[in-house]
Amino acid sequence: MLHYFVVFSCLCAMSMTMPIPNYYSYSPAAGEGSGTEFSTARDGRITGVRVYEYPYIGYYSSNCINGIQLQYDGNWTALVGINSYGNLKEMTLFDNEYFVQVSGKYYSGYISELMFVSNKGRSFKVGQPIGLSFNFYPTYNASELRFLSGRQNGFALTSIGAHWAVFNSSSTAS
Repeated sequence: MLHYFVVFSCLCAMSMTMPIPNYYSYSPAAGEGSGTEFSTARDGRITGVRVYEYPYIGYYSSNCINGIQLQYDGNWTALVGINSYGNLKEMTLFDNEYFVQVSGKYYSGYISELMFVSNKGRSFKVGQPIGLSFNFYPTYNASELRFLSGRQNGFALTSIGAHWAVFNSSSTAS
């Protein structure tokens, strides 16, 4: 009987020191995807998002997402795309809040709308609801948005994909 207790104790001790698996998943990019590749990957947790929207003026006007930035632990990534034509929209997350869904639309070669939804039920929507829809969400419970990737052509985003994983705060601590 003592033998079983020792084996069980060793297994328990080993499981306590094993790292938390990150349960990574990827939502494949939506959009036509011309231009240069981008990635917003950084260490830390996403704490905000900025989106630059080309203003919708009328029937002949282009309506698209010109640029995007993510904030990681209070620090903004480099701008993907441009901001010279765009209206800036921004959402900052609360403590222990993270994105669990990214949705939107693409039309005529460009991402025309983006919507971010948090685990607290808050949402942030930018752009015009024109085109084909996409809806990204993680495969595993407790996963959150870790970064975005896709393509941009110097005027606007032409495709976007989402990368999800369980956030392990001990892996980013110094």
